[in-house]
Amino acid sequence: MALFEIVPNLSEGRDAGIVDSAVHAVERTGARLIDRSSDVVHHRSVLTIVGTAAQVLEAAVALAGVASERIDLRRHEGVHPRIGALDVLPFVPLRAAGLSDAAELAHRAGAEIWRRYRIPSFYYGAAARQPERRLLPEIRRNTDWLPDEGDVPRHLTAGAIAIGAREILIAFNVELASNDLAIARQIARTIRERDGGLRSLRALAFRRGENCVQVSLNVTDYAATPLYRIVELVRRLAAKSGTELLGCELIGCLPWAAVEAATAYYLGVSTL
Repeated sequence: MALFEIVPNLSEGRDAGIVDSAVHAVERTGARLIDRSSDVVHHRSVLTIVGTAAQVLEAAVALAGVASERIDLRRHEGVHPRIGALDVLPFVPLRAAGLSDAAELAHRAGAEIWRRYRIPSFYYGAAARQPERRLLPEIRRNTDWLPDEGDVPRHLTAGAIAIGAREILIAFNVELASNDLAIARQIARTIRERDGGLRSLRALAFRRGENCVQVSLNVTDYAATPLYRIVELVRRLAAKSGTELLGCELIGCLPWAAVEAATAYYLGVSTL
């Protein structure tokens, strides 16, 4: 039996009741919630959900309904960029499935969400219908683009959804002991693929609070760009300005192989 993962990002990180409603909607579909993470500064929650094609499709549509009913973007404030109440909805093949299967589910989800809730969608990754829309940051950046699904640019309160198909991604943040956001921004520019840095790495910078800034990372190929390499590179770049690392943060789940690679590097032990 084919299994898939969806990793919806909700533009709500402060009201646990709203996130609870989203979780309950998922559970009613028979899909399995394996991780839940909320952040008040980003004002964002990330759910990791696993199930059959039918289960994750139903869960995705149900989440769009909860988001449209409970989240109003007109009153939303958070440091993370967003286009919608249900902001990002990637489909990931896990077992006995491929990216083409995930892309088909993404398209079915977008069509059904539009039919039920009149929320438009943009397709990215392997689900992209236009080559310039394969990268999620391009969809965020080009605010004048019309959606792939739906005939209005945005829903009044729920905005739009970026629905994609991709392989497993690790959301991973490195926090620095500094009030200077410019330091984190310079590190993000240096290490991300878009600006000539590490392959498969996306990076942004955010202020987390007093004496803490964050380099926020999406690792799209953890084998090509292991986590320990990222952490040590950020450490060296931060040290140039006399800045120390406070710690690292994992959002959602990660493959065991990524844990083994980091363990082998930092402890000097074999994982065989």
